Amino acid sequence: MKNQLQTLLENNPQVWRAKDAGRYEMTGMPTGFAELDTLLPGGGWPTNAVIEMVTSEWGVGELQLLLPLMRIITQQRRWVLWVSPPYMPYAPALERAGVNMEYIVVVQPDNACNDALWSAEKALQTQACALVLAWLNGLTIGVIRRLQLAAVSGCSLGILFRQRNDEHSPATLRLQLHPLQTGVQVKVLKARGTHQCRSADVNFDLH
Repeated sequence: MKNQLQTLLENNPQVWRAKDAGRYEMTGMPTGFAELDTLLPGGGWPTNAVIEMVTSEWGVGELQLLLPLMRIITQQRRWVLWVSPPYMPYAPALERAGVNMEYIVVVQPDNACNDALWSAEKALQTQACALVLAWLNGLTIGVIRRLQLAAVSGCSLGILFRQRNDEHSPATLRLQLHPLQTGVQVKVLKARGTHQCRSADVNFDLH
């Protein structure tokens, strides 16, 4: 029985074990910010995962952190889905940053919560959509776990913007953002793939 359980754990990609942290060292996607790449296990954004960005208010610099990633994805002609954003994407600014707007799709914020959640989950499951940005409040741990499984299934990345800091969230990476006069302060609340509880502040000049 013990050997069967060990085999099941070793062959299940959904199960992470601390002693296997080395497997995750080279899987990160560069964030475009050297300081953050150095801090994160894998040297960048985790792959096939759900990331939480916790902010006290919207518009503190969270989208600027993701501009390099959106630029790369859309230039590769892969889709980026925005689900219920608090503000409509400003196309001229995104285009100036090199984002190909032909590969940006927006689910309007006035859609019902269940419809928005369904859109996010289905998009994560399809390999045609590489990145999902979702502003969904009140998500339960079970729902976040479902989104995590969808991201693994579709080899995609989901970013959940939240105003609630839930330390029990199963998200792979959790960041807390605070606005600064010259950018944003980033604190790592949780980063899977390391034995240590990594928590640090990184300042970026986003202007």
